[in-house]
Amino acid sequence: MNTVCDGPKDVYSAACPCRDMLDLLANKWSALALGALEDGPRRFGALRARLQGVSPKVLTQTLRRLEDHGLVHREVYPEVPLRVEYSLTSLGRDANVPLAHLRTWVERNIGRFPGSD
Repeated sequence: MNTVCDGPKDVYSAACPCRDMLDLLANKWSALALGALEDGPRRFGALRARLQGVSPKVLTQTLRRLEDHGLVHREVYPEVPLRVEYSLTSLGRDANVPLAHLRTWVERNIGRFPGSD
């Protein structure tokens, strides 16, 4: 995944790693998972309940990608039963700012889109 871009950063360039990050952040489940973590750490079950309609497999894949890219931190507590919590990293909190604006914009404007009645 660590694509190297020697030139100026340009999301329109196929070789630029910006494109991979845009793909990750523009993904519906990524944007929603980051938003669901905005108020603090959550366990997997709580995230799944908040993100209505996501399958366990897709949520697991999404959280792994977000963790791999430094947006989400996964904390494992050595308890019985095992407890795992997910939280935003500093980078994840930063990414959540424009995503929160996008989520709010969609909620406020959904009635303007054809077929959204």
